[in-house]
Amino acid sequence: MWFLWKFILRRLARAQGFLDPMVVFSNLQHFSKPSEVWVPVELLRSGVVLQARGLINSQAIQHNLDWVWPFWVERQFNPNDKSFIPRAFSLTHINLTHRNWTAVGLPDYSDLPIVDPCGLVTPFFDGWSVDAWIINEKNSFIPSQLDHVQQDLDMGDTFAVLTTLKSEKFFLKSRAEVKKGEPPACTISFNAWASSPSWLMICIRPYNPEGVSFIKDIGPIDHAEGWIVNKKEEIHLDKKPFRYIFANYTSYDLCENIRAMKLENMTVAPGPESISCVTGMATSAALYPLKPGKENHVTVKIPLSPLAPGASTNWAKHTQKVCALRVPDEKIKFLFNAAIKSMILHSPGDIYPGPFTYKRFWFRDAAFILQAMMAAGLFKNIEKIIDRFLSKQTPLGHFMSQDGEWDSNGQAIWVMKRFIDTTHTNIKKEWASSIYRGAQWVERKRRSSGTDPLHAGLLPAGFSAEHLGPSDFYYWDNFWAVAGLRDAALLARVQDPKLAEGFGHEADSLLNTIDDSIAALQNHLHHPGIPASPSRRMDAGAIGSLVASYPLQIYDAKDEHILQTTKFLMDKYFLQGAFYHEISHSGINIYLTLHIAQVLLRAADTRFFDIVKSVAALATSTGQWPEAIHPRSKGGCMGDGQHIWASAEWVMMLRNMFVREEQAERMLVLCSGIPQEWIRPKEVLFLGPTQTLYGEISVTIKVGDDVEVSWEAKWHKSAPRIEIRLPGYEYCTVHGHATSMKIELSQEAAL
Repeated sequence: MWFLWKFILRRLARAQGFLDPMVVFSNLQHFSKPSEVWVPVELLRSGVVLQARGLINSQAIQHNLDWVWPFWVERQFNPNDKSFIPRAFSLTHINLTHRNWTAVGLPDYSDLPIVDPCGLVTPFFDGWSVDAWIINEKNSFIPSQLDHVQQDLDMGDTFAVLTTLKSEKFFLKSRAEVKKGEPPACTISFNAWASSPSWLMICIRPYNPEGVSFIKDIGPIDHAEGWIVNKKEEIHLDKKPFRYIFANYTSYDLCENIRAMKLENMTVAPGPESISCVTGMATSAALYPLKPGKENHVTVKIPLSPLAPGASTNWAKHTQKVCALRVPDEKIKFLFNAAIKSMILHSPGDIYPGPFTYKRFWFRDAAFILQAMMAAGLFKNIEKIIDRFLSKQTPLGHFMSQDGEWDSNGQAIWVMKRFIDTTHTNIKKEWASSIYRGAQWVERKRRSSGTDPLHAGLLPAGFSAEHLGPSDFYYWDNFWAVAGLRDAALLARVQDPKLAEGFGHEADSLLNTIDDSIAALQNHLHHPGIPASPSRRMDAGAIGSLVASYPLQIYDAKDEHILQTTKFLMDKYFLQGAFYHEISHSGINIYLTLHIAQVLLRAADTRFFDIVKSVAALATSTGQWPEAIHPRSKGGCMGDGQHIWASAEWVMMLRNMFVREEQAERMLVLCSGIPQEWIRPKEVLFLGPTQTLYGEISVTIKVGDDVEVSWEAKWHKSAPRIEIRLPGYEYCTVHGHATSMKIELSQEAAL
């Protein structure tokens, strides 16, 4: 049957003068290693959606640049802007320079409206947006066209984005948040002021931060002020506007329409009450008069989805025992708190790596995010999230979030074991069965041993983490498999010692295979580092091999291969103090940058803190990072505009600077990441309570005539070995039941 389809496709293509698609696909596959799955269907699907949007953008935007467009279009299509990208032969026009947004929402609630850097609010997933402008006959004050916009985050008993725009003639401020109710509502409060008679326009726009989002119909709401969009989504206004205006694709945009109406002569004439647009570019605005020097306030409410049964939207319940940070750097502390709340928002039942582009589940992202949530004490939903792992496991034992990824089994088992250790609970019967089947899947998946010393015994070629490149025999997958097998062995020791012995033997065998493969590489690689796979030279994909140090600790802290890999990556790919990933992302990647910082921290290399400061400098004013950052525009260029894996890594970085585990020695290392610039007279530093594999601990550093490190702990069993390794001070080991120590300057620092 497939032969017949290939024949038909070839004949059709040739008849129309196209290249033979089978030849093209065959040649493409030569760039990757033969694998069961060339590209995961899930990635193809999301890629098709993205490119389809880009195709629509190419038809809608470039010959309608007299319309008001979102921030990214106003920059990326402007030849005088550093974000400009020539369109030329590009069939699709995609946001590649300012993929930045911040979600607002409630705990235990999956609706996540997003706010772009200029205050454009998209209430529904991938939907239309609400914007506000100020206009008079001579001037316009349109946020996406302004150079200076201030955006802040309110993290009181909420998670709200505040956007402020000021000039001599105008002032506009918005506050976007999700407020409790049945159902909850996306609420946007606008305050506006003008120095001369003007109009505040509350606008419905047929686009979002990715581009066009169709609006076919806009009509009135019965017995209320506002609109119904596409005959289903309501927008409520808290006060009656002077009038409504409408436009569609065949007319001018709203700005031009309102100027054509002669503002000073405008009456309260009702005008049209609705509009339709077959093209899907309908738009409307509610007009509110602005008298000179007097503010006007308007609130917009958009009802969202109903709450799930049993949902707890109270922020206090979710942050009751959360880890707190006290350091002298206010920005670092703000980013820590923003990351904590961002993780809460994106874990209502599943883990989302982002609110928009990545609002779906991957085991890979979930493993790193859940690790940080455990460390921070965000346990409310974690067990429920892990329970859902079982429904994503195939009958053969594969934990599958997308086909063709071989790292997921190791990640699922590793994070389940970490939860059991951190909470000091017994393994659930259904978890045990799932873990054992997952480990057995890894055993069966390994390639048979053979004469090829580079690949024999490894997992087969797969797509793995998309940022590593095309299908290959990635060490990343294999290191995760070792970790999963080891943890399965530890969990099975009591219930099934024979099974545990088999898993342990398999883990040792796979690690020996990896080590043999790396050793065999040295004959032609001529570099002591670990590439992404045995088939590759040293390139940016080698970042994946660092997983053997952080977070898995398979290799020692100062393993030469790991340190040489780190040196190679820093020497060749560091840009603006962070890791520039040239594969796929083509931008500065925050979570991978912090992996390098974690390796340096573990190796007692103080350069890690320069990286921490660089990462902080690249954060948005709302405390977020996109998946990858454009080196020139400093906006997002890849993935979700609010990347929760990056937030999770920030939390783990700060936590590990105060407290980190060395599992092979059953040891906690305290204070190894505290920079000298924080050790100031009368300074008090604090982190806690943080959850570790051995129990709960809070750490305090007091600086006076000397430096005192103290801690409060609740251990699961006996206390672990504790070492204090404050840089610049003598290392010391804690003995007995001590809970504080005064430490002295090291001889080198004293000199």
